[in-house]
Amino acid sequence: MVAVKDCAPRFIPAEYFAWEEQQLERHEYIDGEVYAMSGGTVNHSEIAAKFNRLLGNHLEESGCRTLNSDARINILETDDYSYPDGSVTCDERDKSNTQYIVYPCLIVEVLSDSTEAYDSPLETLRERGEKFYRYRRNPILQDYVLVSAKSISIDIYHKNDAGEWVIINYRAGDIIELKSINLSFPIEQVYRGIVFE
Repeated sequence: MVAVKDCAPRFIPAEYFAWEEQQLERHEYIDGEVYAMSGGTVNHSEIAAKFNRLLGNHLEESGCRTLNSDARINILETDDYSYPDGSVTCDERDKSNTQYIVYPCLIVEVLSDSTEAYDSPLETLRERGEKFYRYRRNPILQDYVLVSAKSISIDIYHKNDAGEWVIINYRAGDIIELKSINLSFPIEQVYRGIVFE
């Protein structure tokens, strides 16, 4: 999904929530401005659904919540809200809130042509880096997962025991490890049945 700046006025968070309830599409809220979430490809949608199903099946009896792209994340210590393609929270503080979560241990973003080609490659890298910079300030987050919708390729930013972020690149034939939720699976499970152009 791509966030495209909307022509809506600047809001405070309470106004944003009320305004978005009246909208037909979802909007991220960053620094007081709203950004419409444009649609992705069929592959984007199917890959996100498969990934979220894997997470949900694994965590079904755990007490953790597996959320799809309809769930907002409040970026910790800000008034900013985003809609990743998937997230997991196991934090008790997120159990009572129905509008958003704050403490995900895992965030999933599926990257497709629309997300990777937004504006220019340099701008995409800046935006992706900015989003990760905002997310990684959250001490609970352990895995930030970037899933390609153009090839069998998953990159995971994982926070190790020393608190350092390391990137792990997975390709065809690899076993994905999501240490935040103790889940391992063949990468092909996410891509089964996907036809690339």
